[in-house]
Amino acid sequence: MDEILRSIPHRPPFLFIDEIVEIREDGATCKRKIRMEEPQFEGHYPGNPIMPGVLLCEACFQTGAIFLSKQIEKEGKSLNDVTPVLSRITDARFKQMVKPGDEITIEVTMKETISRFFFMSAKVLKDGKPAMTIGFALAMVEGDGK
Repeated sequence: MDEILRSIPHRPPFLFIDEIVEIREDGATCKRKIRMEEPQFEGHYPGNPIMPGVLLCEACFQTGAIFLSKQIEKEGKSLNDVTPVLSRITDARFKQMVKPGDEITIEVTMKETISRFFFMSAKVLKDGKPAMTIGFALAMVEGDGK
């Protein structure tokens, strides 16, 4: 957990990564155990809890931000000077429900970089099968984002 907290600015209760599995040249893989005591399950849905798709998307964005933070470290830059900001979502597809007790694997792959925008694709796997796929872009914003 310490490595995650050093890599991205997200903190509980809005941290959706439990473990960094690997950082590759072209992306990263993380894991998350979905726990019943998480606050979203109080209302989504009582008696039939389902992990909200938007939070699965957020796990992908956070995995992408972890990858980018490791790239910045390689360049010798400080992580304190930039914030990963979502700039685009494309083609999100939800293929199976994720429920409390499930463990998910989040795989993010870098597709291309244009200026300060990093275009990525991701998939969330449950039991080795896709639960969702998404394309997105993150911008690494310096300072206060202006």
